[in-house]
Amino acid sequence: MKAVLLVSHGSRSPRTKKEILALVNALFQRLPGVIIEYAFLDIESPDIPEGIDKCVSQGAGEIIVALNFLNSGRHVNEDIPAIVAEAQKKHPGVKFAVTQPIGQHSQIPGLFIDLINDV
Repeated sequence: MKAVLLVSHGSRSPRTKKEILALVNALFQRLPGVIIEYAFLDIESPDIPEGIDKCVSQGAGEIIVALNFLNSGRHVNEDIPAIVAEAQKKHPGVKFAVTQPIGQHSQIPGLFIDLINDV
């Protein structure tokens, strides 16, 4: 079974977690039959290993780590790949893939144009 683990940085703002939960709900609605979980790199819980364990406990044989980060940086290039590599050792029968950060997606300029036009 396929799982998506939405990974965000984490924040002390309660509003941020509510926004993440709304995004997770939207993904759940649009990806029927796919396990959808979320995790945070820092500050908030669950952390990434906990999120991965939740996916595995629900029967995930494949986990796509979806990076809710705008750009590359130390977290995207080093920290998260290291955490996923450790998870691969813990769950050798699970296939892992990590997306690019959302800022590299071709639709981002259009999204910014929409935001600018809405001001």
